Amino acid sequence: MAKRLATYTALLRAQEAGLILVIVSLTIVITSFAGTYVDKTTGHQVNTFFNPRSLLQVTSDASLFAIMAVGATIVIISGGIDLSVGSIYALSAVLTAMFMRHNPSSGIWLPLGMCIGIGTICGALNGLMVSALKVHPFIITLGTMWAFRGVSFVTSKAESILFPDAAIKAVQSTLGLKPGLYPIPTIIMVLVTIAGWLYLSKTTAGRNVYAFGGNEEATRYSGIKVNWVQTGVFTISGLSAGIAAFIGSSFYGAASCADATGYELKVIAAAVVGGASLTGGKGGALGALLGALVITLISQAITYLSLDRNYESIIIGCAVVIAVLLDQWSRKLAQRRIQRV
Repeated sequence: MAKRLATYTALLRAQEAGLILVIVSLTIVITSFAGTYVDKTTGHQVNTFFNPRSLLQVTSDASLFAIMAVGATIVIISGGIDLSVGSIYALSAVLTAMFMRHNPSSGIWLPLGMCIGIGTICGALNGLMVSALKVHPFIITLGTMWAFRGVSFVTSKAESILFPDAAIKAVQSTLGLKPGLYPIPTIIMVLVTIAGWLYLSKTTAGRNVYAFGGNEEATRYSGIKVNWVQTGVFTISGLSAGIAAFIGSSFYGAASCADATGYELKVIAAAVVGGASLTGGKGGALGALLGALVITLISQAITYLSLDRNYESIIIGCAVVIAVLLDQWSRKLAQRRIQRV
């Protein structure tokens, strides 16, 4: 058992190390072709990409995907999938913005609590339907993806609604850095990743998620309440979408029913590229973060290399396919090692 655990740990570390290598390589390539400009303040030549403002913008752009990818990864580890995270994002942001429009002086905690609360409720509904109806998560979340998006469209009447000033000022705070540097989204991304890592690796509930995704029947016979596991993972996914909705809407200043359209695919791609296995039982929060950074850097590379934007979806799609193939290869390799022992 100890040898088997060591094998999986080594493979996981190798995959995360590989992702870090990819991130470093992409950064070097983009930096090499990005060109330079003259800083008006210092008069020095500055690389267009490799500078604090651009790098922080990359992590800010990745933060929304990464936050939701942490929750989606937990669902995928359990053997499920959540297609509704983008719609939960939009619904949480729109309902919060509409309520705060009539309560503009409520500060930051009320909109934060509303986004998280609405996202958590939507996630819990997904989980309850999956566990109670015994319908595949793909079908349930495909339906709620359209339903949640439709509710946000009807309630907002397709109007873009300003987010409260207190939330905007909080998320756009420079924390003493130079003007134009906004570290809050990156900080929240890191905190959510740490929380996801602690949940998966240090709690009984997290270990139950791995057990359920690895072998549902064995988990059921071991006395673990599998319905609670399924409900819990979707609740966490909804919660992460609610956090992302607050950060994104505050950072950009408004909420719309069209927000996060297509995010569900990028979130799942980030989770898969980060090492989560669609068959369940494998993945991690750090991998989700690294996967989101890889996808964001691919998008940045296309921009800085002046390539056709239509190639972005092709490259990301190929990255997902390669990640799945690598996952299958690593599983076969692990099985062979176990058989030899």
